[in-house]
Amino acid sequence: MIALLSLILAITLSLIIVRIGAIALEMTGLSREVASFQAQSAFSGTGFTTSESEYVVSHPARRKIIRILIFLGSAGITSVIATLVLTFLGKGREEATNYFIVLMFSLVVLYLVFTSKTIDRWMRKWIKRFLSSAFPELRVYDYNQLLGITRGYSISQIKVRKNSWLANKSLRELQLDKEGILVLGIYRKTGEGEVYIGAPRGDTVILPGDVLICYGPEDALLRLSQRVKGKKGDVEHEKAVKKAELRKTEEEIMANS
Repeated sequence: MIALLSLILAITLSLIIVRIGAIALEMTGLSREVASFQAQSAFSGTGFTTSESEYVVSHPARRKIIRILIFLGSAGITSVIATLVLTFLGKGREEATNYFIVLMFSLVVLYLVFTSKTIDRWMRKWIKRFLSSAFPELRVYDYNQLLGITRGYSISQIKVRKNSWLANKSLRELQLDKEGILVLGIYRKTGEGEVYIGAPRGDTVILPGDVLICYGPEDALLRLSQRVKGKKGDVEHEKAVKKAELRKTEEEIMANS
């Protein structure tokens, strides 16, 4: 019976460790689904060959978490197998059957517990609180991944010149969002120094000398930085809008396939 209880305890601890590892990975910026899969893969030592693994091994905090999960997993799985053997070794048929029933019942209970949304919310709350307090360095986001920098998107600074197509127009007039470009902020020089306008509104007018912080497709940002005012600039804007619509359609098709 002691061996059986040890086996159930080892399985429970393994599930808790994987849950803690998944939440720790999630706190570094991974999506919940990806973090859960990578934690399970690292702990079990199988399946850790997906494209998302590149985001893990290139990130110092995530790499440390994965290393710990692999170490604990190698020890944990070995312990579970050894305890499983000891549980049924040398037992009579009736006793082995009873142990098997207890083990199956325990596994069902563990499954229900660890898949319960209520318990999941409670565990996530306390695990996050513990990790945030004990390991504040986990809150280091990989913005290259979050913003899709490796997938054709980029953040760029655009200096607005007097002959720029952007100059002396409001963001609402420019309609840069139709080109797939977002203006995250504006650096502007004033008599008192430089100020920063974060998340500018549609009625914000772009002035010569402003430095725009923009996010969008890398090629679209490059063309925008070179666009000059006049009819030619308007035509380039219309072409950029059509290209953005095509790109959005392609991305939706890829996402749904």
